[in-house]
Amino acid sequence: MRERRQVQVWERASWPGPDGDAAAGPRKLPGFVVSSFSPLVAEVADRCLRGHYGDPSAAAGQGARTAVVLGSRLGDVVTDRAVAAAVDAGRPVQPLLFFQSVPNSVLGHVTTQWQLHGPVVCFSPEGDPEEAALEYADLLFADDEADRALLVLVELATGQGEHGAATALLVGPGDRAAEGAHP
Repeated sequence: MRERRQVQVWERASWPGPDGDAAAGPRKLPGFVVSSFSPLVAEVADRCLRGHYGDPSAAAGQGARTAVVLGSRLGDVVTDRAVAAAVDAGRPVQPLLFFQSVPNSVLGHVTTQWQLHGPVVCFSPEGDPEEAALEYADLLFADDEADRALLVLVELATGQGEHGAATALLVGPGDRAAEGAHP
């Protein structure tokens, strides 16, 4: 087993946030329907990146080597259930559901908005999701595939009318941050 280097967390954001936005749900995201999975991903990614860079134009020069890692134990189960229900009932499946059923579809939205051009990884962790995402980031840094990584962890709620929770972290390799490579 390879020893993980220190990964430096530069920014962190979560949903729901401290201002009690859970009841309202995340902002609507054009092109994504039925489920709050993709809106949650976009919301926490935006909060995290805005917290660090301010606005998308400020990230443009540093996005070329920014990886995006999405982790979710169950994925978008709401969309999966909607597709299954339509198929079971013999109804046509909404075309948007196919698009949004691919977890990295929402990452295309985030990477375009923030001009991030590094590797994209989607995975389903077995253990601690944050620890697994940090391990992925460390591997990307060790292989010189990225200089920073946006880690997004999301789990939908299982109760009716609930949205779930999400966290985003902007991280970099601890050794480079200590050398002054922090943006």
